[in-house]
Amino acid sequence: MLPKMEAPARRARPLRGWRWLDVQLARRAARSGRVAVFAYEFLCFGLKQASACLFGGLMVALLVASWRWYPADAALSRYDFLTLSAIAIQLGLLASGLESREEARVIVLFHAVGTAMELFKTAMDSWSYPGPSVLHLGGVPLFTGFMYASVGSYIARAWRLFDFRFTRHPSFGATVALAVAIYANFFSHHFLPDARWLLFAALAWLFGPTWVHFRIRRRHRRMPLLLGFVLVAGFIWFAENVGTYTHAWLYPAQRAGWHPVPLAKLGSWLLLMVISYVMVSAVHRRGAAR
Repeated sequence: MLPKMEAPARRARPLRGWRWLDVQLARRAARSGRVAVFAYEFLCFGLKQASACLFGGLMVALLVASWRWYPADAALSRYDFLTLSAIAIQLGLLASGLESREEARVIVLFHAVGTAMELFKTAMDSWSYPGPSVLHLGGVPLFTGFMYASVGSYIARAWRLFDFRFTRHPSFGATVALAVAIYANFFSHHFLPDARWLLFAALAWLFGPTWVHFRIRRRHRRMPLLLGFVLVAGFIWFAENVGTYTHAWLYPAQRAGWHPVPLAKLGSWLLLMVISYVMVSAVHRRGAAR
């Protein structure tokens, strides 16, 4: 097994009350038999996943709430409301200790990378933002960067909460090269042949043998890392359907009437997952070196 990638020195503050409750509930489950132990561990898994998804889940909830109830004639546009709300959520997570400073840095980095791609993609009419806003760059409202950042936030928080470790992991240099190639292809395929099938092959070759070991309570379980990428990409695809349904953004084919985002978009999100994962792994390597 590869050595554990240590979390950054400054962590989110532990919730000691919850740890005491965890011990009490685990003891009760142990006295009730294996089924109760499995059920309690599954519950813990769901709670940790919910905690890891906190930033992204709140952003999706804001998309729905602002679409359903935000006044159309408000002085502050819906998009600007989403941007300011995202900033407030970020500050609240930091102040409460639910998010570490290193995880916040990941969000800032993802915001920059995502916004750069958004500027290009909207200029190419890959998708558009139909509402007005003051807080924007070009045709891109600034809240969109937080949607990309929520992916990085999830990976960073899950890495810490589940104490990730890896076996048969590719070298960091190889993963960076793949991430750079993927990011470049998001731009270049508008002018050159799309290389995504080569990128899928490289992804399978590099990460196919890799297992991620995650700890729900005390024992580490394992699963293929590629499967983890696919599952997360599926959740992002679902969130994208929510975003387009609430008219936060629209693809050209959806302007005449909404329909689900094609399943083919799962491939794009799978490739984006690699960029997200490599960026978070770089932060962890930096923390381990420090």
